[in-house]
Amino acid sequence: MRALVTQPGVTGSTRVADVPDATGDGVLVRMLEVGVCGTDREISHGLFGVAPENESELVLGHEALGTVERDGHGFTRGDLVTATVRRSCRHCLACSEGFPDSCLTGDYVERGITRLNGFACELVVEDPAQLVAIPRSLGRLGVLAEPTSICERALRHARAIGNRHPWELQRALVLGAGAVGTLSTYLLRLAGLEVWTASLEPSNDLVTASGARYVSLPGTQLSELGGFDLVVEAAGDAQLMADTLGLLRRSGVACLLGIDPLEQRVELDGRTLALDAILENRVLFGSVNAAREDWLAAVADLDRARERWPDELEQFVSLRVPLDRFEDAFAHQGGKATLVISD
Repeated sequence: MRALVTQPGVTGSTRVADVPDATGDGVLVRMLEVGVCGTDREISHGLFGVAPENESELVLGHEALGTVERDGHGFTRGDLVTATVRRSCRHCLACSEGFPDSCLTGDYVERGITRLNGFACELVVEDPAQLVAIPRSLGRLGVLAEPTSICERALRHARAIGNRHPWELQRALVLGAGAVGTLSTYLLRLAGLEVWTASLEPSNDLVTASGARYVSLPGTQLSELGGFDLVVEAAGDAQLMADTLGLLRRSGVACLLGIDPLEQRVELDGRTLALDAILENRVLFGSVNAAREDWLAAVADLDRARERWPDELEQFVSLRVPLDRFEDAFAHQGGKATLVISD
């Protein structure tokens, strides 16, 4: 069968190739569509990724949408499904309690990323415990479940931190208007919050359609917007990450979702760190991946968002191309790109 493969650590090795057919116990899933994100691009550029044991190539793709091929394991042929990405290391407390997103050893495996082949292929055999049902009403938008689960996990942790003491979550700022930033904006608007979203583009209709306020950078000083109870950094800029601590008001929480691997130094006003953060109970934390409860919340909230903003949600995926046009998907900017594997 055809799959999108790469040799981790080797730039330019990504290609469509024939790989062995899917075998083993589990649910046979025909892949419909696979989303593309920055992680895929980094792996393709040779910066990241680990092939499965005793293999030199890795099948890419971790944002999956597929359909069950035959009845079994509680699923019916034709069911729409997605699947979790990170899997248990099998020997730490977090993983044993069902939270591989918080693995304590780093020995986890991840579909299409770390030591486990991904979903950018025609057929996959999957552990039924790792599958998440997608309602028919959501349809092809189910391909957004994985990035939405990342946002859900971040917001769940932010609320857990904020609610360690009496806290009022009213104003939120999202930095970055890519897929994760825009999805975070929509989740926060679903929760009824006042939301500001800042990015480099001069305007963003998707953001404003949700009722959030859009701010174009660098033309606006974020400090002029007032303090926020929650800041979500999804731009992947280390200096912005440091700046989030100064944008919080009392008991504010800042969550870092972006990745910035550049070797650099960032600046932070000493009083912000050594005075304001202490006297005003501010918190800065990072978040990655998602637990099963976040996947379930993601699917439910995507369907709620579809009901509330049907036209806008359809615009989240702005490029759909077949597998052999993966380079177009990797180069795409201005929205989510996906690889269509089956109609």
